Amino acid sequence: MRRGIGRICRAAAIMGIGSILLMGLVIAAPWGAHASDVAMVPQSFSGLAEKVGAGVVNIRTEKVVSGGGHGRMMRQFGQNPFGNDDRFNDFFEKFFGDQMPREHKEQSLGSGFIIDKQGYIVTNNHVIENATKIKVKLKSGKQFEAELVGRDPSTDIALIKIKSTEPLTELPLGDSDSLQVGQWVVAIGSPFGLEQTVTAGIISAKGRVIGSGPYDNFLQTDASINPGNSGGPLIDMNGQVIGINTAIIASGQGIGFAIPINLAKGVIEQLKTKGSVTRGWLGVVIQDLTDDMAEYAGSPDKKGAMVMEVMPGQPADAAGMQPKDIIVEVNGKPVANSHDLTTLVAGLSVGEKAKITVLRNGKKQNLTIEVAKRPDDTKQLASGEGGSAPSAADELGIRVTNLTPELAKRLKVNQNDGVVVEDVDPEGKAAAAGLSSGDVIKEINHIAIKSTKDYASALSKAKGGKVQMFIWRPNAGFLVITIPK
Repeated sequence: MRRGIGRICRAAAIMGIGSILLMGLVIAAPWGAHASDVAMVPQSFSGLAEKVGAGVVNIRTEKVVSGGGHGRMMRQFGQNPFGNDDRFNDFFEKFFGDQMPREHKEQSLGSGFIIDKQGYIVTNNHVIENATKIKVKLKSGKQFEAELVGRDPSTDIALIKIKSTEPLTELPLGDSDSLQVGQWVVAIGSPFGLEQTVTAGIISAKGRVIGSGPYDNFLQTDASINPGNSGGPLIDMNGQVIGINTAIIASGQGIGFAIPINLAKGVIEQLKTKGSVTRGWLGVVIQDLTDDMAEYAGSPDKKGAMVMEVMPGQPADAAGMQPKDIIVEVNGKPVANSHDLTTLVAGLSVGEKAKITVLRNGKKQNLTIEVAKRPDDTKQLASGEGGSAPSAADELGIRVTNLTPELAKRLKVNQNDGVVVEDVDPEGKAAAAGLSSGDVIKEINHIAIKSTKDYASALSKAKGGKVQMFIWRPNAGFLVITIPK
């Protein structure tokens, strides 16, 4: 799991043992419910475990780690207590010199599952990342050296392959979209190296975003999953894989996460055919809607992703998309927020002509955008000329100035796109409403602002007892600030 995820750590989920104690009992029916309408706790998971067990594998990896013998000590800490300070390494070199090896071998373990009889095995990227050797052990005890076919760090999915002269048991892939919260599931893997461990629980929640990356959409389960379960399958009661066990919350009890298999299917297919993953790209910067922003933009249900910026020369720009458009559908599929949009666009094929529905000035419009390949790193540039003297502080307690080329570049905006707030009176109305120095005012009551003259004119026309400012705030995106006049 990447840095910044906080207490979330790799492995997969944890379950309370209480659900196992319920085996063979009938769940009490709600008042007035018929017995036939209430699902029973399965009397046994033995048949299911036997059916799918041969398709689950144990994975052990070996990697060479540089940095000297103190690396072993740091694995006890979990991380360098002095951060990335090179002086820490110098300390060890000074006192231990070359007495410790400069490189050492590090071993790790995980799980995986066979998806076809050709020997393809799905696991987590973090299980095999940087591995120099990957060893796979079947339930029968037979071992193989595996080759890496491809991996996708963004979704933490990897595909490896073994060559076997004997028939392999493949596990069928199910439909994670059809899962319901409360549905029984089984996890099989190698927690703490204990191979072929079977645990059972339920789907606790769907669509969890835990901060691991842009494509978070995890299934939450209480089926017991621990370090070593990573990459193993989450199985439904039909014996189909509906998730890839991936993460736990270190301090959580009964909380673990699995990648939905429907999200993984496209990734697996691309890894199998190309060895890497290519994702769709529109060329826009987006953000979620706040309540004020939704009201200002005329979005009645407050759903969608607002376009903060359209990158020049990119597909969205060519199709006529504009800043402030609210993307509400992609090929007929609803977009509730920016996370939905990122996931939907990533699933589009490069060259595909996608139908994007936007809300512009309160009215829906359809745009056809030819999807491009998502770049690894997109840099935004701003340029322009001009500028003028700052205005005097006004009745709202604000002093604004035109954007100079230097300011526009620093704030990453177009020079002709608003005026920048130079100063805010801490006792004034604007400060009380939340306006800050450095904010770029782009509109006032839906009137575009390109200069201090536009700003003064729009302010003088403001009626209705309030001023609504549509602003850009660095590192925060678009905001709507409402100031009583």
